[in-house]
Amino acid sequence: MATTPHQKERELQREIARSVESALPGVEVLALELTGKERFCVYVDHPQGVDHALCERVTAVLRNYLDRYSVEVSSPGLDRPLRTRAHFERAVGRNVRLKTDKQKARGEVVAAGERSVQIRTGPAAADIPYDEIVRANLIDEGN
Repeated sequence: MATTPHQKERELQREIARSVESALPGVEVLALELTGKERFCVYVDHPQGVDHALCERVTAVLRNYLDRYSVEVSSPGLDRPLRTRAHFERAVGRNVRLKTDKQKARGEVVAAGERSVQIRTGPAAADIPYDEIVRANLIDEGN
């Protein structure tokens, strides 16, 4: 069975999150995005914030990947990536942009359930299973 880019991204994220989060306590790997055939970007967060020194420490933990990939480490920024139930729980009441293999949606996070997130898009709300989400990001509302 062929591995889709999305499946490869998820496998890499699990692998990298284990390595980074065990080597650097307090660092959370929020997301990993393949940005090319041999490139990826890792979005990290830390309670004291993300600075250049932290990005360098994360890159050092990922040195084994540097022979196969060009690696970028980044802070989450204003349009922070959302991938897990905990991420969506923190985003309840906020607007998000979301993409699955079959659809794109923009709307307000109404609830983060056990297996899916509920997004209000106009008068209706849709339940979208976490395992179908390819990308999701907060929409910066300038607050």
